[in-house]
Amino acid sequence: MADPDMSLPSGGYDVELFVDTPDYDLICTICQGVLRCPVRAACNHIFCKKCILQWLKRCRQQTCPCCRKPVNQSLIFVMFKLSKAIGRLKIKCKNEIRGCSDTLALSEQSGHSMSCLFELIPCPYQGCHVQLLRRDLDAHARNCEHWRQPCHMGCGTVLSHRTQTKHNCYRQLRQEYEARQTKHQAVAAALQRKLRRMQSTMVQMKRQIGLICESLEVMNDLEEVEEEEDLVEASGSGSFSSSNNNS
Repeated sequence: MADPDMSLPSGGYDVELFVDTPDYDLICTICQGVLRCPVRAACNHIFCKKCILQWLKRCRQQTCPCCRKPVNQSLIFVMFKLSKAIGRLKIKCKNEIRGCSDTLALSEQSGHSMSCLFELIPCPYQGCHVQLLRRDLDAHARNCEHWRQPCHMGCGTVLSHRTQTKHNCYRQLRQEYEARQTKHQAVAAALQRKLRRMQSTMVQMKRQIGLICESLEVMNDLEEVEEEEDLVEASGSGSFSSSNNNS
């Protein structure tokens, strides 16, 4: 796939990008650029796909811009073999103006841009808004105040240029261990306090339950005494009535 930056606004590739002047048959008559995604109309004229679709959209009669014959969008066919042939044409790197002298196939431009040392890229470190050539990235990183990298020893600490020279993995890991130990001790102490409060609450609840049970036993004893007294009174009243009747 070719780089979209190399396309003209209307669809084709800029002729100036090619090492050798492309054949006239490879030029789109609409945009005057090298055919990009070439398509053939029923009249056999060839255009960039984007160009002919835009032309038909603007043209009320929808005719071919070369011969003025009617053009049906459903009868426009992509020319895959021609597209592959154009993809093999040699082009200059789009970064030629910055110093890249490489030439490559049109279809390889996207992959080349990913590794071209003259590609303009943003600094990858968060907070830095500098744009520079890929070849200058290492030199920039050595002085970039936003540079951040994890410790290469694997301790997990993210270092800056300011902290890198002072960093000591053993000391860092010991500080983290001590900080975690202190935190764990604080958590353990808090749990112990909570446990003591729960134990104290349970003791109080047991004491209250004991008092409630004693109160219930006393109440039962009183009820039994009252019932016995009622029985005694009832039996005494019955005996007195019987003696009066006998008299």
